[in-house]
Amino acid sequence: MTETPRLPGFVNAHSHTFQRALRGRTAGGDFWAWREAMLALAERQTPELVRTQYEQTYREMRRAGYTAVGEFHYLGLAEARAAAEAARAAGVAFVLLLVAYARGGLPRFRQASVDEFFGQADELRSEGVAVGLAPHSVRACPPDWLRAIGAHAEREELVVHVHADEQPREIEECLAEHGVRPIELLAETGCLGPRTTVVHATRADDRELDLLADAGARVCLCPTTEANLGDGFAPVERLRERGVGLCIGSDSNVRIDPLEELRELEGIARRSLGRRNVIGIEALLRCGAAEGAASLGLAEWPDLAVDRSHPSLRGVEAANVRAALVESCGADVFTA
Repeated sequence: MTETPRLPGFVNAHSHTFQRALRGRTAGGDFWAWREAMLALAERQTPELVRTQYEQTYREMRRAGYTAVGEFHYLGLAEARAAAEAARAAGVAFVLLLVAYARGGLPRFRQASVDEFFGQADELRSEGVAVGLAPHSVRACPPDWLRAIGAHAEREELVVHVHADEQPREIEECLAEHGVRPIELLAETGCLGPRTTVVHATRADDRELDLLADAGARVCLCPTTEANLGDGFAPVERLRERGVGLCIGSDSNVRIDPLEELRELEGIARRSLGRRNVIGIEALLRCGAAEGAASLGLAEWPDLAVDRSHPSLRGVEAANVRAALVESCGADVFTA
């Protein structure tokens, strides 16, 4: 009888689960046109819709090998509770990355003050929901909000997740308003530290990567979404050279497959450098699991089993299964 190997479950450190409904739509010619379609979809969300559709998508994630998810959430408190209920029903470990939104976006995204944001986080935590603080971006949160969030996260020992350096326009606007680039602003305002995860950083320059390394921060890369939205190429090797921890997310959920995300990380590095085995199998698996768990502040999350009888593993020796998973398999190789 073939032994069924077990692995730590993959951790989806960055998900906007409602965006799963946008898959298959061309939604305009660039990120900003896509964003308009996304905002229209966000406006239609209700607690009932979130409860139903998130459970369906979290079950998809669970079947694909994601056993924990960080939900980057800006739809409202009732919807936050519905998302937590959906995760419990689907059997995935769950951290609500509650988004702070001072300006821009939709009215439903925004809090009147940073103290209102902290009150929302405290309310959810009192109900037993695991919460991280998520200033949406330097576009949505001015420096005084970033300073307050960084200080509050430090006092409460909470993780911080934030989008940064995803699109050229974002960087140009930050330079025009603040005279520095997004990750530089996060560092200046105390929002960059060992509990911080910067999402994307696809267009970060070397100075910003140095700041990430100095702070002990992580980067969450979402290659399938970054490709879909034209976000650029992750600076994988430059991050690795600096020892910056990497994790993965399904983000817009155009695809739900942790193996594909990991394969893309390695593929980006290989195409850039012209050589193979840049990151290494065990390091990639850590990016997919332990680094993501650490980014969410999770000490425990479910593991998963590999179907050794799957056709994509036929003839693969036991010693090579882990490498074959990353290099050759799709998410249907996992069993519940």
